[in-house]
Amino acid sequence: MHRLLVALLAALDALLAAAVGIAVVLAPLALLWVVALGDADWSALWPAAAAVWHLGHLVPVTVTLPDAYLAATGVDPSLATFTLSLAPLAFAAFTGLFAARSGIRGAESGAALTGWLSGSLVFAGIAALVAFTSTAPLVSFETWQAILFPALIFAAPSLIGAFAGAWRVGDDGPVDRLRAWRDRMPTAWALVPTLALRGAALTTLGLVAVGGVVVTAGLLARGTQIIALFQASNVDAIGATVLALGQLVYLPTLVLWAVAFAAGPGFALGTDTAVTPAATQVGALPGIPILGIIPETSSSWLLLLALLPVAVGAVTGWILRAHMPERDGREPVAPRVTVAVAVAALTGGIGALIAVFSGGSVGPGRLAETGPQPGPLALALGLEVLVGLAILLLAPRTSLPRRASQERTDADRVPETVGVFRDRPSEAMLTAAAAAPWIADHRLEDTTTPAPSVDAADDDVQARIREAWSRAEPLPDGWGQAPDTDATGGRDARPVD
Repeated sequence: MHRLLVALLAALDALLAAAVGIAVVLAPLALLWVVALGDADWSALWPAAAAVWHLGHLVPVTVTLPDAYLAATGVDPSLATFTLSLAPLAFAAFTGLFAARSGIRGAESGAALTGWLSGSLVFAGIAALVAFTSTAPLVSFETWQAILFPALIFAAPSLIGAFAGAWRVGDDGPVDRLRAWRDRMPTAWALVPTLALRGAALTTLGLVAVGGVVVTAGLLARGTQIIALFQASNVDAIGATVLALGQLVYLPTLVLWAVAFAAGPGFALGTDTAVTPAATQVGALPGIPILGIIPETSSSWLLLLALLPVAVGAVTGWILRAHMPERDGREPVAPRVTVAVAVAALTGGIGALIAVFSGGSVGPGRLAETGPQPGPLALALGLEVLVGLAILLLAPRTSLPRRASQERTDADRVPETVGVFRDRPSEAMLTAAAAAPWIADHRLEDTTTPAPSVDAADDDVQARIREAWSRAEPLPDGWGQAPDTDATGGRDARPVD
């Protein structure tokens, strides 16, 4: 595909990703402005929608409450200005998935770098346009953050997708050179980098699945409390719709909190609070219905949730074990240890990113600290996944010993290019193929006949051919010697005399 066309398609992907995200915010807010607020100032609609979109892309937003609101509610003026930084990660997740898809498509079209640059620059330009046109006295943010953070959320997944696509189809450039360098590594170590990255991807997907399971279980167990908080909010249909949508965009954030809860360190819902399987210590919470999922007390049985990350590591180790190279029927220990440690370290790093992305401030005062802590979560996930990996990836593998000889009937024998061998001939035939023209002219009744002299540059190949010849046994009557002309040097297939 032409590079210009790839650049245009990547730019279109970036435009759609930004437009859909903004529309998801703007549509319900416009409905709220029309139905609920009536004669509200329409000039505040766009800054409000832009602030939510930027917050969804990890941009901290500073909110300043007006004096009239402070006088009507009696709120302490010292709390009039506060920062919102707890991101509704549904926006970032959508942008990241769309960007990864764009990067993969650009790589498969043969212009990975062009597609990545085009899409990233266009998305950065859209973020800058939104930032410069949405300034308002009540909601503000740092302009450089409003441009850089959304651009990075698009550019990083797009680069990962471009690399993955180029690795699969090739790019005649740096990715192919990297693959060639890997292929030059010793056989036992060649797959270690690939398996480490694959393992990190598997553990990430597994941990997200664990978080989803924990959230689902919490919704089922605490559904009554959530419904009670909805009823206590006393909102009309429009307000309930907006409230439900607001909680929906925070669902990925809640899933990441559930990962931290299952791992053990848990998360905070304010200063000096903790929600962990071992203990729950929270004060007064905002009347947000979804927060009814937070357990009021803890049980020792909840500590068993730590087995879920261990299980994720075990499943990952089982999958990676099937791709580990063997050497003389044995699996080298050092590459397996390296893969296990690398996957655990990468998973710990991903745990730290989970804490950074899902933490922040939701209001003034004690609500300025919410979410998990990066250090404890990274350490817990790394160790738990490492235990699971060690169980399946490092444990010795038992196998039945191969019998030196087996009794086989003529029906079990397999006709091949140069005869039938006592062992399964798949490996031996590959090395004996060069001798096929000579063998096709001789009866194989006497296996003591000297091996043919084959003109080969590799002495090891000649030795393997002679070994294969020494294992040859007589062909059954009527079986052909030459199944194809390539293996027999053009001779016709014919039965043995």
